[in-house]
Amino acid sequence: MIQPNDTTKHTSTSLDRTLQPEINQIGKIDFIKPRVFDISGQTKLYFTPDVPNETARIDLYFHAGSIHGNVGVASFVNGLILSGTATKSSTEINTAINDLGGYYESGLSNENAVITIHALRENLVAILEILSDALTHVAFHEKEVTELLADRKQKFKVNLEKVSFLAQRSFQQHLFNDQLYGRVVQESDFDAIDISMLKKFHQAHYLKGLQKVVVIGNLPQQEIDQILDITGKWTGDLNPVFAKDLSNLKGVNHQVKAGALQSAIRVGRILFNKTHADYADFLVLNTILGDYFGSRLMSNIREDKGYTYGIGSMVAELHETGYFVIGTEVGTDVRENTLKEIQFELKNLQNTLVDREELELVKNYMLGQLLKSADGPYNMTDLYMGLEPYGLSMDFYNRCIESIQQISPERIQALAQKYLNWEDMTVVSAG
Repeated sequence: MIQPNDTTKHTSTSLDRTLQPEINQIGKIDFIKPRVFDISGQTKLYFTPDVPNETARIDLYFHAGSIHGNVGVASFVNGLILSGTATKSSTEINTAINDLGGYYESGLSNENAVITIHALRENLVAILEILSDALTHVAFHEKEVTELLADRKQKFKVNLEKVSFLAQRSFQQHLFNDQLYGRVVQESDFDAIDISMLKKFHQAHYLKGLQKVVVIGNLPQQEIDQILDITGKWTGDLNPVFAKDLSNLKGVNHQVKAGALQSAIRVGRILFNKTHADYADFLVLNTILGDYFGSRLMSNIREDKGYTYGIGSMVAELHETGYFVIGTEVGTDVRENTLKEIQFELKNLQNTLVDREELELVKNYMLGQLLKSADGPYNMTDLYMGLEPYGLSMDFYNRCIESIQQISPERIQALAQKYLNWEDMTVVSAG
């Protein structure tokens, strides 16, 4: 943080806007680390108190991702957490949270489920107590379950008409090529789910499946102790095993959708997560290729060819591995041309050194994005939690700054030759 100098004289002299401002290199970011409390032997609470306002947030991570249990069960249980207890309806629970100014949301990934409460700090514990009662004693009333299943089934049928949904399903199956990570919901799965199945999953993965708790806000130690007591009852000895040696099915696959005007495209491969030595440098390569508005994929396929409104690439991470993916939607008549242009951009990065001017632009963009992502206690905590599963320290991000500043065109070309071979890609489309 830069502190103002008391002796500085402020004048009304206007800026000379014909002069370019001085550009300073980013050196090192002083990261704020959460305080860590033990909830149980393997479950911890991460607490960041340095919030300059009255807001607060709590995240509850559970070993309740979609790879666990029967197909679809994790999603349905996650959607029924506030569906009612023996004594309170879903309406009463939601009204109680709303009356205290709280906002509830839940999310589901392959490997975990996250429940989040946003609130004023003075009401956070009170809302957590409401959530605790709802989560612990959720009754899975037949009416609520039936309505959710019917609603999800109808949405599933609607989604089957969307090429983006079809392509993503196909990509998941071919990318992961695994009985757990690669499985997708079928229409028959909605009819196979019953209440006893939901209760069994809830008991194992929520009541005994708490993974970690994150608290952000200026809460006194007394309230942190209360949160430790409330969440402590959800810990257990659940120790899930995550996939480590996934291998994507290589090749091109197209799913025909009669009458479709658009084709959705996904291109990618199994890669790695933050623990890999090439991770930070590959992020630079990925940004050049497709991770900002001026990227090569955008410049070629959107700006030059006009095939799409948007195309991008990203690196996603799992507990033991990760993957790389390019995604877009184009007109059905230019699907093949789009795939050829994507392949061209991959080969171009392999065969031609990146221009220094382009590389400097990308470096400055990435460093600016990193600074933005480290702005404030909420973002700082999110950065920390992005490292926690891998046992990495916050020095990781300062090493990323060094990697971005030092990377050369030759290093980028070598990474492209190693990781962006078309023959190694899973290529799927629908339309």
